[in-house]
Amino acid sequence: MNILLSIAIALAAGLAVSRLIRLIHLPNVTAFLIAGLLIGPSVLGILTEEATLALDSFTTVALGFIAYSIGGEFKLSYLKEIGVRPIVITLFEGLTAAVAVFGVMWALGFDLALCLALGAIATATAPAATLMVVRQYKAKGPVCATLLPVVAMDDALCLMCFSICSAIAAALTSGQEMSAWVMLGKPLLEIVGALALGTAIGFVEIICSRFFRSRGNKLALSIACVMLGVGLCEMWGLSSLLVCMMIGAVMINLASDRSVLVEQCDRFTPPLFLLFFVLSGANLDLSILPQVGLLGAVYLLSRAAGKWAGASIGASLTKCEPNVRKYLGLTLLPQAGVAIGMAHMSSTVLPAYGPQINAVVLCATLIYELVGPVITKVALTRAGEISAERA
Repeated sequence: MNILLSIAIALAAGLAVSRLIRLIHLPNVTAFLIAGLLIGPSVLGILTEEATLALDSFTTVALGFIAYSIGGEFKLSYLKEIGVRPIVITLFEGLTAAVAVFGVMWALGFDLALCLALGAIATATAPAATLMVVRQYKAKGPVCATLLPVVAMDDALCLMCFSICSAIAAALTSGQEMSAWVMLGKPLLEIVGALALGTAIGFVEIICSRFFRSRGNKLALSIACVMLGVGLCEMWGLSSLLVCMMIGAVMINLASDRSVLVEQCDRFTPPLFLLFFVLSGANLDLSILPQVGLLGAVYLLSRAAGKWAGASIGASLTKCEPNVRKYLGLTLLPQAGVAIGMAHMSSTVLPAYGPQINAVVLCATLIYELVGPVITKVALTRAGEISAERA
């Protein structure tokens, strides 16, 4: 099947299932994932495994635009208003999830290296599903305002945690020495490099936008900058999520025509996001479900409990509104791209545990991505940030 036909089928399936899902009031992102699962290799096989692999570049670009959109929420005026709250909450919700997964698994007798790797991966949260729910229902309020920066910073936290824990786990299994460079220096350099690259491309976008007046050309410029960031990240091994997030943050704070750039990008991205989630659903493999057993169940439950408890503790310490303390943790369950990437890296760093880690993370992705958006919608509705009419 050629690429254009695969794209057409994916878009048509997503649109069709979204109309059916609307009858039972579920988020569009859940519909897109279900559509992908149905037409993917695990169920009907309309989209083959080869077709989904051929479309990988589309999913990578879509993630870049998702990060760009999240960066567009980082307005300095708002960040000054809320202060260090998102940073504190991110640290608590991420690290509490990691400690919960590690602690429960270790207590149940699983190998220390396996516990360390899965604990680190547990910190990651998928920004795409959360952003789609917020946009679809035009959710607005303290929970949403805190949620978007927290989800954005999770990527950096996960990168740091995984680099440290995987280095310790590799040393435990192979007997090699642990170095400060491998555990701290290298991941910190990657984060700083990604933020620096994103800042540079953001300034390029701002300068170049002054030479174009038409909305179409401004949109083309935004697309070029995001694709430039993603392409350079693939060459240099940096986080495209951090880079594109920084491009969006620089643009929203310094560009004089920021409103036009954001508006045009918002008009362009919905089909791209639809395609991203349908392809994500198509990549979910149902055959892994029987393989995970107790290990997968422990990971799912302990991570969810850790995210909720950590977010509540962080929100309480920073004196956030009661709704933020109560509902923020429930919106942090989705997990996808970054976690899957870390799981694939585990196969190289920890070959003895690679198959187990991959099976657990892919199973968690399947469940979290299908259930997470629904829970996010319910939490935001109960927090009063989605109106009854839109819900």
